Amino acid sequence: MHEQPLLHVDNLTVDLPSPNGRRHRVLRGVDLTLSRGESVGLVGESGCGKSLTALAILGLLPAEARVSAGHVVLRGNDLLELPEAAMRRVRGGEIGLVFQEPMTALNPVLSIGYQIIEAVRLHRRVHRRSARQRASELLRQVAIPDPVGTMDAYPHQLSGGQRQRVLLAMALAAEPAILIADEPTTALDVTIQAQILDLLDELAETLQLTILLITHDLGLVAGHCDRALVMYAGRVVEEASVLELFDHPAHPYTRALLRVAPRLGQQAARGKLPSIPGAVPDAARLPSGCAFHPRCPDAMARCEQEDPPAYDLGGRQRARCFLWSDRATEESHPGE
Repeated sequence: MHEQPLLHVDNLTVDLPSPNGRRHRVLRGVDLTLSRGESVGLVGESGCGKSLTALAILGLLPAEARVSAGHVVLRGNDLLELPEAAMRRVRGGEIGLVFQEPMTALNPVLSIGYQIIEAVRLHRRVHRRSARQRASELLRQVAIPDPVGTMDAYPHQLSGGQRQRVLLAMALAAEPAILIADEPTTALDVTIQAQILDLLDELAETLQLTILLITHDLGLVAGHCDRALVMYAGRVVEEASVLELFDHPAHPYTRALLRVAPRLGQQAARGKLPSIPGAVPDAARLPSGCAFHPRCPDAMARCEQEDPPAYDLGGRQRARCFLWSDRATEESHPGE
């Protein structure tokens, strides 16, 4: 369906310093493509590297972080090689970002109108009156009931859902081709979550937006994405269309996430919800071999020593798991 990727992330590798002075790898060869008009879900538990991937793409990594390998290619240009002035034009101009906590992302002492107007003028050479008109149009576009009145309001005067819509309006100010939504519904109740996600779907269709939805919730991916990438310990361990992922999950971690996802009418034994044993390992203390093997019910002896490569399983599905070593083609980057 999609031919040339709009954004191609290849072997993205990021290191951070540890307390003992050494550097440890927090992103380990991340591969990711976004094609025009598609919605892609980036899924995994907290600490897997999802948000860090978004920050690396946008050149917003912490000062102590270092990209040690890889490419982030947008329309033929490697963003990792651009000077900061050019990257400022990419952020918001080509790629918009919606943060997960609008109350901390918005300036509490500036009006909503002022903040959106500044976002408009950052990327467009227009007079303040034209920017104010554009800001009002953006608020209307994201379904704010009273755009003109909201312009004079301050963040604390709005509900959580309204603040998230304001962030979305700011992200769309320069009509970007790509929108990265990082856990955009985390602090919202279920009804407002549904409204925000439906709004994203509507905007994606009307504006031909390409969306990268970062979430820990596979249910959101099922309802709002075309394709999914599952991350674990700084690496994409499975990639597939949404239908393939839910019908035939290939990686044990993906199957575990699906198993613990809450279901309507599900009754937990003795009041306990299902969970994945253990926790995502600290990047400074990754286990040898496959990082998931200490938690994996299908782990084999080689999993403790060898890091699996990505195996091409046909269609758009691939997985980093030795269960497929005899039935698929090795693809992409082998483990370090």
